[in-house]
Amino acid sequence: MTDLPDNYDPDSVEAKWREEWQGTDLYEYDDSEASADASESRTESGDAGATDYVVDTPPPYPTGNLHLGHGLQWAYIDFAARYHRLIGDDVLFPQGWDCHGLPTEVKVEENHGIHRTDVPRDEFRQMCIEHTEEQIDAMKETMLDLGFGIDWSAEFKTMDPEYWGKTQRSFVEMADSDYVYRDEHPVNWCPRCETAIADAEVETAEGVEGTLYYVTFPGVENDGIEIATTRPELLAACVSMAVDPDDERYADRIGDTFEVPLFGQEVELIADDAVDGDFGTGAVMICTFGDKQDVDWWAEYDLDLRPVFAEDGTLTDEADDYAGLAIDEAKAAIADDLDDAGYLNDTEPTTQNVGQCWRCDTPIEILSKEQWFVEVRQDEILEHAQSVDWIPEHMYDRLADWTEGMDWDWVISRQRVFATPIPAWECRECGYWHIADADEVPVEPAEDDPAVGACPECDATDWEGETDVMDTWMDSSITPLHLRGWPDDLDLEDFEPTGLRPQGHDIIRTWAFYTLLRVGGLTDEKPWDDILINGMVFGPDGNKMSKSRGNVVTPEEGIEEFGADAIRQALALGGQPGSDVQYQPKEATSAARFQTKVWNITRFAAQHLEADRDPLSDPAYRDVDRWILSRCSRVAASVREDMDEYRFDRALRTLREFVWHDLADDYLELIKGRLYEGRPGERDAARQALHTALSASLRMLSPFAPFLTEEAWHALPGTEGSVHAADWPDLDMVDEESEVAGALIADVASTVRSWKSEEGMALNAELSKVEAYPDEAPERAVDTYDLSEGVNAPVHVREGVPAVELVPVDIEPDHATIGPEFRDRAGAVISALEAMDPADVAAQKRRQGEIEVESDGEVAVVPGDAVEVHEEHRAESGEEVAVLESDLATVLIYP
Repeated sequence: MTDLPDNYDPDSVEAKWREEWQGTDLYEYDDSEASADASESRTESGDAGATDYVVDTPPPYPTGNLHLGHGLQWAYIDFAARYHRLIGDDVLFPQGWDCHGLPTEVKVEENHGIHRTDVPRDEFRQMCIEHTEEQIDAMKETMLDLGFGIDWSAEFKTMDPEYWGKTQRSFVEMADSDYVYRDEHPVNWCPRCETAIADAEVETAEGVEGTLYYVTFPGVENDGIEIATTRPELLAACVSMAVDPDDERYADRIGDTFEVPLFGQEVELIADDAVDGDFGTGAVMICTFGDKQDVDWWAEYDLDLRPVFAEDGTLTDEADDYAGLAIDEAKAAIADDLDDAGYLNDTEPTTQNVGQCWRCDTPIEILSKEQWFVEVRQDEILEHAQSVDWIPEHMYDRLADWTEGMDWDWVISRQRVFATPIPAWECRECGYWHIADADEVPVEPAEDDPAVGACPECDATDWEGETDVMDTWMDSSITPLHLRGWPDDLDLEDFEPTGLRPQGHDIIRTWAFYTLLRVGGLTDEKPWDDILINGMVFGPDGNKMSKSRGNVVTPEEGIEEFGADAIRQALALGGQPGSDVQYQPKEATSAARFQTKVWNITRFAAQHLEADRDPLSDPAYRDVDRWILSRCSRVAASVREDMDEYRFDRALRTLREFVWHDLADDYLELIKGRLYEGRPGERDAARQALHTALSASLRMLSPFAPFLTEEAWHALPGTEGSVHAADWPDLDMVDEESEVAGALIADVASTVRSWKSEEGMALNAELSKVEAYPDEAPERAVDTYDLSEGVNAPVHVREGVPAVELVPVDIEPDHATIGPEFRDRAGAVISALEAMDPADVAAQKRRQGEIEVESDGEVAVVPGDAVEVHEEHRAESGEEVAVLESDLATVLIYP
């Protein structure tokens, strides 16, 4: 027997196990022959689980803050990882950090009050590394607090040369396969960050207020034409004009030439189906470049290139007198000058959708720049995506829609510092670009010379290293290859998909898309077997968490109030994968109460179980034992099925229902008599059934509440090691007849206990007897031993319908009605009424709706609704009996 504290204290328990787990190899990936042998053994026994279960864990950007959305995502991963360990899989749950990128550079510049160009390149990079390490340390603390079973021996950081060397190698491999190329092409450009960005990094701001300007373009040898534009600052970049070919207003004007006001270049009017004739005047400028449609027209009609925007968001010399002005300044100045020169006819307010940089919200521009690109082969990406099991299934549609809508290849070069260097050099003599060989990486081209020596094209030896770096998604899109050991322990042709990719739906178009592109392009394989999509976490008020709304809940706040296990359960119960989850404190409160229930069950069991008792080979189980074991068998199968399908919400609800109600409320109450006073064989059978059901429940609960279950597991006599190194319950004890009998027993016991409580009786109060008449008669006799002990009365299960009747036993006159009716005779009428046989009163009330009362030789007629008749059930024997309708039976209680 074990003595446990009366109350469960999550603060001390969680701190204790967090510390102890860090000093063990409990969560380390084995990847050994022993694992293969275990898998072979499971296969022979009929359980063909995967040998490996490798999780392609999201490497978050190290902000220093792990928000509740991260908590949901990592909770999902942890549920899956812990479950797969229980079923015997060799699990790799690593943690990576996607360190590189613009946000870190911006933060470091802000913290140090510098621009990245104010210090040497290597010094600025070191500042970024130090800042990132601090952020990672803070986030790791929260991960440990939340009990994530991460294999920290598999931690990786994309900023480490060992990792970015792999990124460089993947770049080289893709260049060798003609996926990577360098070219001048229009690209999205952030003037604030002064770098190219990919389509996926452009966020659309909708309903932005702006102004629509109506401007006349004078005709060269014809009448002028009025266009409408929101961007007069692009006039210097205007290279043509376009109208809808079906627009009758311009039917005879196609091919006419016009002069761009203020700037003087001549442009031709063309017709194109892409023009919206209902917008403005129906005539639009084509500029290089205002948007992607301009790019399409520029390429299709072989138009001139007039680059008027510089990299820093000012106007170039192409803009004449407006050169050097910022874009907004130029817009205002050009509009004023158009007005002064008589070209501006009108203005009106409008709203528009504006593409913005994902990092700084600056409106993006499109510049024609020499950049590095990765070819987007849409059919190949979709082929691999279709072979992945998407959870939920409809999330595949988001990937397909994004892929099919791709207009441009992926621009991967960035004009920054803190990222993986592009392993390439340009020959200063002839402009030839040399890409490093795979065995040369990692390299820093800005500092190192290429191994090639002389230029293969002109034999010169003067090289300039590429200073552009790679898009950070180039790092994170090879995580499946890294986790499988490439390139040191794995050749690309031997790659096998990882087991699971968990991620949010907000990065399907980035992380999922780029990983499918890159791993598919490098291996011709899908990256993962399953992709599990989680939603966002909304605040308690149902809105997206934001500081301005005041509805942000941090993991630390939740842990402080409820404990980590309760927060984990609240996240699990918030909804099914793919759906957004509203964080509800009431769910955490409920989880905390459930944990108290589990603790109380464990405390009770520990008082009655013995650690050194060998399992009975043929226990003398009673019906309730067989019932709880059969129920536990079904629950274990049901929860396993849900866990296989990543339906964590459903799995946890099923398990909680079983533990709270079947095990705690019903079974424990029913076997107390045997545990305290039963004969040895009966007591030991109850002990064994209790241990089996409780230990199985703790193992099933352990993915959701790792701290509580570890503490309870160690406190439960007869257990060994960690609950997280135990086996999933393999129970084959389904007994349908015992389930019918046990359900009836539990139902009757609950009904009687509730009745006693309502009557103000002690739950152990003795009753004369109890009879139960099941709605559906069991196929065999029901063992009522534990039921009798539980309700403290002999219990008989009968067939048919109980022979009881309602007998009037008392009446209650309504003085407020009778008094005013009979005035000074009221007292005598009430006395005579109370002296009558209740059965006679009830009969008159039922037949006539009124009662005739003889008083002082006179008959008084009392309204029926002025008299309440109290009735009691009587058995055939005449005994008083309470008749209750339960879920499964009619229950007769003889007090």
